[in-house]
Amino acid sequence: MNPHFDPAALPLIDHRVYTIRLRKMNEFLEVFDRLAMPILLETLGSPVGAYTSLVGPQNQFVHLWAYADLADYERRSRARDTHPDFPAYLAASADLIVAQETRLIRRADLATMRGR
Repeated sequence: MNPHFDPAALPLIDHRVYTIRLRKMNEFLEVFDRLAMPILLETLGSPVGAYTSLVGPQNQFVHLWAYADLADYERRSRARDTHPDFPAYLAASADLIVAQETRLIRRADLATMRGR
């Protein structure tokens, strides 16, 4: 998690939701942490956060990454996708992930939140 995240500096968020096969969350988290996170930290930087669902739809893993703009997102995503070790993570997680949803969301410029 990134306690130093500055939403003003990085207003674009990649909001990813993975639905994990029933009773496979612990296995997925181990694979993600061991194989994906070193690559993601190298290519994307530190995440805003990573979470698992508690209430609502179950078996979901969510991670958030912040970007300056769409060009920054595309550049860092390309670095991730072309990293030589990334296919190993994709192969190891393929049978654990049921669905993936990716959203790019922007910070809303609300007067009451400026300077926070």
